Amino acid sequence: MVEVLRAVPGDRVAVGLWRGPTGEAVVVEASAGQVLLSVNLTGDPPPPSPVSLVLALPRPKILRKVLQAVAAMGVKRLALVGTYRVEKSYFSSPLLAPDAIEAELRLGLEQGKDTRPPAVSLHRHFKPFVEDELDALFAPVPGTRLLAHPGAQGLLDSLPPGGGGAVLAIGPEGGFTPYEASTLVSRGFLPFSFGPRPLRVDVAVPYAVAQAELWLRRRDPGPWRPDP
Repeated sequence: MVEVLRAVPGDRVAVGLWRGPTGEAVVVEASAGQVLLSVNLTGDPPPPSPVSLVLALPRPKILRKVLQAVAAMGVKRLALVGTYRVEKSYFSSPLLAPDAIEAELRLGLEQGKDTRPPAVSLHRHFKPFVEDELDALFAPVPGTRLLAHPGAQGLLDSLPPGGGGAVLAIGPEGGFTPYEASTLVSRGFLPFSFGPRPLRVDVAVPYAVAQAELWLRRRDPGPWRPDP
């Protein structure tokens, strides 16, 4: 607040309580060592995104950007999965420690003026995740599972309009293997392509989430509401 916002007494700043309400605060005192605020928490965080993510675990440098982007966009569930093209060493990264993940999510929430972080789960092996854990984490509702895959023939807007919420699966930068893609399709995921341009994961994730939200809105233009 002191170094970036250059806050001085009398300034008003947006604030939020971790996992709680949002509001406004008045700066009472500000120095290099501390900032004293008069806080008024009366609002709610923004509504959650209707999109949940299944994401092949990216390399740590990219994961940091992805966690921040996911939190800023309001995604509330993220499953990080090991696939054939994911380096096994990625699962040993210190960034996957709970406190390290939370630190990146906090930065994203600050950007999005949100207070409720996504639930992040780690799944080292693809096949057990799909067979034993996928349906427990994400309800198997027909027509609401999407697979971003380079081998798909059509773009997202070629699929029938969505509605409600969606689970979006995104592979590593090399894409899912044919086996992995066909396994997801057998579980109800509808494949689509981003087009001819290969995208890095940190670009593909916000790009795909935004596309999925628009796709869902084609059927249900009303405000997003969280599941009960």
